[in-house]
Amino acid sequence: MRYRRRLRSRIIISFALFGLGLTALFAVATIYLRTRLEDQLINSTLARELQHFVDFKRENPEENAQFPMSLISFQIVRAGRTATVPLAWQNFGPGVYDVEDIGREGKMRPYRLVVYKDQDFWAYLRFDLSTQKLSERQLLTAIGASVFLFGILSLLVGFWLSSRVMSPVIELARRVRAMSRSGKPEPLKKHFANDEVGELASVLDDYSTRLTEMVQRDREFNADVSHELRTPLSVIASTTELLQASPDLSDKISERLKRIERAVRQSTELIDALLLLSRRERQAPTDGETTDVAKVVDQVVDAQRPHVANKPIDVRVEIEEPLAAAAPSSVVAVALSNLIGNAFKYTQAGEVIVTVGHGRVTVEDSGPGIKAEDAEKLFERGVRGTNVGKGGGLGLAIVRRLCELYGWTVSLAPRPQGGATATLEFGRQTWPS
Repeated sequence: MRYRRRLRSRIIISFALFGLGLTALFAVATIYLRTRLEDQLINSTLARELQHFVDFKRENPEENAQFPMSLISFQIVRAGRTATVPLAWQNFGPGVYDVEDIGREGKMRPYRLVVYKDQDFWAYLRFDLSTQKLSERQLLTAIGASVFLFGILSLLVGFWLSSRVMSPVIELARRVRAMSRSGKPEPLKKHFANDEVGELASVLDDYSTRLTEMVQRDREFNADVSHELRTPLSVIASTTELLQASPDLSDKISERLKRIERAVRQSTELIDALLLLSRRERQAPTDGETTDVAKVVDQVVDAQRPHVANKPIDVRVEIEEPLAAAAPSSVVAVALSNLIGNAFKYTQAGEVIVTVGHGRVTVEDSGPGIKAEDAEKLFERGVRGTNVGKGGGLGLAIVRRLCELYGWTVSLAPRPQGGATATLEFGRQTWPS
């Protein structure tokens, strides 16, 4: 399953990243423009001032003539004379340079050097950049703090906006959850505005109405079918019971009446199990009554013996310990009938061993067997094994659904000595001693 963040988290993170990215972009653009414009302004100003200084010295060659500027230091010599020029400046040609030297306090101090050279004079202008660098650091600190504060503000605004945006959705989810727990449908549209969430609530109302009507029709149909099917089965059972009470019955007719009686009981149990599955409700005895699994196994084996007929099959039932299941006997009978009936039907010769105990019922047969990779697929609706004759592939699917309803486990596996093994796990629900 692909991992996705919650919608509110995505809104908060998106808004925070957007605000942080926009602030950072604005900060970078501000620093870049400030630095570029400042450099252009300083360079043009220094070059212009140096040109003015050279012109001033041309007009005022006296040594004591003071150029009216105190913030910038100048030095001018005759062309080619470098005795008074610092050694680091002598090799510079005309232009603007960024240079560093050690100041009075012993720290490196950055400055900008502008050099002017012609055939008469060499002039040098030195502009201290310490104040500019300090202001740049202060600007970076201020912008960094602004980015951080705007990021926090974006996050807080994202939390606030997400709560406002998500509150109708959260309220809708809460009402749907409450409705699911109570099992009573409640109109949702009236609680929401006429917006996207309101439209979703309206769609859910329509779906809930249709689903409720469908469930109601299904329950009524199941109740009607159950009642209508039980009526003829009751007639058949009562008639069979009356016929069996006749003293002049032959053994052959008596055996056939017993088969009819077993078929009626199986049909009744199957109706109960299918009705239970359709309702998706546990129908275990409410007074603590449990079902003796060993007794149901004997009944199922007896009922399924016609599938053995005259085949050379040795059928053995081994009761290792008492076992009880907290479920109606009809449910246990339907589950075991499918497993034992399949073993009887698909085994042509050999043996069928039904073992009860240790919280489970195991059915082993020497039939055609199954492939290990196909074992789980056989519990899907409509899937059947190979070489098993006719059938709809529904029996094992019904068993799996009953197991899911009662918390049991059913499995199929190849038998090592040939055939297949079916296991129905009830858990450790043995009879008290």
